[in-house]
Amino acid sequence: MTNIKPHSGEAAALQGERKPQAVYIHIPFCTNKCFYCDFNSYVLKNQPVMEYLQGLEREMERTVQEVPPGEIKTIFVGGGTPTVLKPDEMAYFLKTVRTYFPDWSDEIEFSMEANPGTTDLEKLSVMREGGVNRVSFGVQSFNNGLLERIGRIHDTDDVYQSLENARKAGFDNMSIDLMFGLPNQTVEMLAESVDRALELNLPHYSIYSLKVEENTLFHTMYKKNQLPLPSEDEELQMYLLLMDRMKKAGYEQYEISNFAKPGFHSRHNMAYWLNEDYYGLGAGAHGYMARQRHMNIKGVNPYTEATKEGLPRHETFVVPKEEAMEDFMMVGLRVLSGVSEQHFKEQFGLSIEDVFAKPLHKMLDAGLLDKTEAGYRLSEKGLLFGNDVFGEFIGSITLKE
Repeated sequence: MTNIKPHSGEAAALQGERKPQAVYIHIPFCTNKCFYCDFNSYVLKNQPVMEYLQGLEREMERTVQEVPPGEIKTIFVGGGTPTVLKPDEMAYFLKTVRTYFPDWSDEIEFSMEANPGTTDLEKLSVMREGGVNRVSFGVQSFNNGLLERIGRIHDTDDVYQSLENARKAGFDNMSIDLMFGLPNQTVEMLAESVDRALELNLPHYSIYSLKVEENTLFHTMYKKNQLPLPSEDEELQMYLLLMDRMKKAGYEQYEISNFAKPGFHSRHNMAYWLNEDYYGLGAGAHGYMARQRHMNIKGVNPYTEATKEGLPRHETFVVPKEEAMEDFMMVGLRVLSGVSEQHFKEQFGLSIEDVFAKPLHKMLDAGLLDKTEAGYRLSEKGLLFGNDVFGEFIGSITLKE
């Protein structure tokens, strides 16, 4: 990657008439580090939280000066665990968001990640008053023993209490995350968690498989052959089970790992999957605007200090057209409705067939892709081998210009 530092004039030229309508904000603090987590997060104890939030405000101010926002349709606050903020810190943070991104759509989706056990009624009420209208709880499992073995600090009682608190605070749009493919997890254990999750009758569920990432405790254990993961066949059975259970319960699988009732898709994540522009604010955050990506400085103190001098960038670079087209296909095919020929032409001025004839025909012939009226999507078979399909679009461009 080329390290490019465009000045505001160049950024404005790249931006053109498009104004970002999606905002991602990173709160990097956690009560502890889960064994599978490789996100940019730090244990909360002794961290300069208010100084960080002040740095975040400085980044917001400089960012909107350089790239003014459009009407904001989605805001997502992730981490870390944003709900470790104290009520007064949360109120300050949410006020700054509203100050620098004031033009909200009447139907804005304002999501915040939460950990059960960090969401009492007072804090949730502050969140609701500050504009948050969707909460995503990191539940992962309804098996207390399994939760302990993956480094989670909550138990199932905390889950039920947090959901009750959220309803009392006025939230009705809630989601929970579950994981499968965990160490010592069986198909039966997943089935029980899915059943208990469905009993909650929530509008949205994210259910995704464990990935053993570098720089995690699980990766260290894996390298030492000390991580008893389910077999590939068992993991496939888990995925088939959860798809079946969710469908029978009336949930639409709109993305490989996401299920929702009608009207409750995660609109913020859809912005990512449709390759749309978004602000990325906070330590280690990534942003994407006018085919230009940036990654912020990761460390809490280095990030905070950098905001005193300018934008806290670690790296900024223009995404080549070919890479942007590959990204469009790989992330777009995660959505079960697939990729749109019209959307591709709007972004790149070419048809998908013009650019990706070889992998398209290969995947169609293999029965892993289907042709639709709008474009292309994963077939039922392709859904089970998504990563193989996505990989076909890397380095396979047959672009003729």
